Amino acid sequence: MGIIIWLIVGGVVGWLASMIMKTDAQQGILLNVVVGIVGAFIGGWLIGPLVGAGSINDGFSIMSFVVSLIGAVILLAIVNLFRRGRVR
Repeated sequence: MGIIIWLIVGGVVGWLASMIMKTDAQQGILLNVVVGIVGAFIGGWLIGPLVGAGSINDGFSIMSFVVSLIGAVILLAIVNLFRRGRVR
């Protein structure tokens, strides 16, 4: 059941992050899911301990969703920085 939650939440988080960073037209659903899952990992590792939020693995909550979204936005900013030379 955990992998299904990862895929669903990863897709939503990746899609929202791509909308925020204005890269939605360049990505498909598969890349949105990958960005969401990797962003959730980054957010859970970097931001989660700072704000005291758990990761998606600990259970779904609004705070874990926000932490995952922030991690996905950070990931897309880093990718844009290397691809275009600016964060956007």
